[in-house]
Amino acid sequence: MLRKIKNWFSKNEELEMQVQIPKDEEAKFILMVDNIRIGELYCQKGEWYFKYTDDFKNHSNEYNRITGFSDINKTYKSETLWPFFQIRIPGLKQPAIQEILTNEKIDKENEIALLKRFGKKTISNPYELILA
Repeated sequence: MLRKIKNWFSKNEELEMQVQIPKDEEAKFILMVDNIRIGELYCQKGEWYFKYTDDFKNHSNEYNRITGFSDINKTYKSETLWPFFQIRIPGLKQPAIQEILTNEKIDKENEIALLKRFGKKTISNPYELILA
């Protein structure tokens, strides 16, 4: 029974590997904390990008840089969503999550759609991810 409960809340590697970025879909998110625009996360042509905003650069002595994004002047690029943002998407096997996906007709393989639906807040950090 405990294993079954753990499996509901864990991210199944098989399911997670099916999640992908639709090549023809674009999205832009703003990462915020304390009304400061920390950075921009966006997806274009099947790749993710992240860069810090000028607002963050002006307050960089007050806020720490995000793990994995140490250079405030660099635009980061990846074919996969970085762990800092991936943790915002819950395990897709959870019954409550499956119900949301079904009721709201969300494609469980569309990483952008999942981030739009579940990505705004996480208990693991104080940042908010807002659809731009």
